[in-house]
Amino acid sequence: MQVTSLHTYPVKSMAAVSQRTLDVEPGGPVGDRRWAVVDARTGEKVTAREEPGLLHLAASTTGAGVRVETRDGRALDVARPLDGRRVTTTFSRLSHALDAGDEAAGLLSAELGRPLRLVWQASVTDRSFRLDLGGLAGEPLSLADAGPLLLTSETSLAQLQEWVGPEPDLAMARFRPNVVVDGDVPFEEDTWGQVRLGDVDLRVQQTCDRCVLTTIDPVSLEKGKEPIRTLSRHRKWDGAVWFGVWLAPVSAGRIHLGDALSVG
Repeated sequence: MQVTSLHTYPVKSMAAVSQRTLDVEPGGPVGDRRWAVVDARTGEKVTAREEPGLLHLAASTTGAGVRVETRDGRALDVARPLDGRRVTTTFSRLSHALDAGDEAAGLLSAELGRPLRLVWQASVTDRSFRLDLGGLAGEPLSLADAGPLLLTSETSLAQLQEWVGPEPDLAMARFRPNVVVDGDVPFEEDTWGQVRLGDVDLRVQQTCDRCVLTTIDPVSLEKGKEPIRTLSRHRKWDGAVWFGVWLAPVSAGRIHLGDALSVG
């Protein structure tokens, strides 16, 4: 097996950035999900589940922070708000984040038609991931939902597409992975305990339970019932449906396109 694509999501719920290499630290890929959008009035996190338009915003990491771009070509460079206002948020196990300023808030609010703010997680050590989801005491976590790094398999997706039928076309982008591998046997990743990618050792934390975000086409933003409906027939247990696996870094290092995956 080998790595076929790599992705980061500098701002949670915005479009993926394809990468040729992925630098991995204890909290996950460098530059992944350290920024997020929150409601300007309540501090509640805002994701593409309820605001699919976020999928049409692009974000890329810069030396000073992040660049946010709209579909009509507007772009804004936002510096890391090292002295930004502390904002109380609803991210689990994170008491606050740092506000990125009025210009970023204005762009997001105008684009999505509601009062929004952009916030930054100053350090992954500010948040740990849940022990009941496979975390170990003190392991850090970005603003990702449940784990530091998400891996999916092309072979597993091909099997899911076969179950679904020809429509809709289930692009891997629906599942928002960091690492995609070609795979040998569908869903063999469920059985892994530890893997090595490039020079990075990772522990399989748990299988990833999937939500309504996978039912939104990231290009058209059209909503449907797939793949949740089909996953419910073939991949449902413990009251959830499952696709992909969360990985927790055991060591820091770099993953390259084409790197072999070894299971240990």
